[in-house]
Amino acid sequence: MDDLRQSAKAVSRAVVDLLWPPSCIGCGAAVIEPDRFCATCWRALPLISPPVCQRYGVPLPFDLGSEPLSPLAISDPPVFERARAAFRYDGLAREIVHHFKYGDRTELARPMGRLMAEAGKALLADASLVVPVPLHRFRFLGRRFNQAALLAKEIGALAQKPVGFEVLTRVKATRPQVGLTRAERADNLARAFAVPDHQRLPFAGQRILLIDDVMTSAATGNACARTLLKAGASAVDLLVFAVVAKS
Repeated sequence: MDDLRQSAKAVSRAVVDLLWPPSCIGCGAAVIEPDRFCATCWRALPLISPPVCQRYGVPLPFDLGSEPLSPLAISDPPVFERARAAFRYDGLAREIVHHFKYGDRTELARPMGRLMAEAGKALLADASLVVPVPLHRFRFLGRRFNQAALLAKEIGALAQKPVGFEVLTRVKATRPQVGLTRAERADNLARAFAVPDHQRLPFAGQRILLIDDVMTSAATGNACARTLLKAGASAVDLLVFAVVAKS
């Protein structure tokens, strides 16, 4: 019976692929498998590869030895312990984020989550719980979905890690971060997040992996990490699809 079911699924997939051939998520060109990039788009993606700063996850211009740190990590270390990103927030990676976040392309969560899980393998291995950066309810009503929650769902499923969708809440309706200085971003997010009392006990002492789409100044990651640590988490790491960094 199981073999018959598997055969039926395979036939169904073949029919779907025949009627709606898989296309590149970057440009729409034909590809062999769904949720993939064509060779041209893949080469155009600003992939982050070692060496990277061990705290902020930004690419470094040259190898600084084991556990390398960027100048920013030395002068202004983050509240979270480690951050990792799949890509620099530039070019095609930036376009994908915009399509996902502002173009209602929620189907992009699957390939984006897969690429993030690959980039954050070490962080996922150490994590006890995956937690998305929350949206304020007013922002959620306008957008109708939380992009970080969709990514966290995909990543949690791939890594077989539990996802705490309600562990962290946004209690302050902050203004958009675009155009703000680093200091203004931090001030804007002060006391913006909270952990409900009934959520504190389940994750006390656990290592949390925070999920977001983009890291710009790390203000959001720092604010969330500060709240989670105060509520009892043992450590917080951050995994994003893209990070703003100089080439």
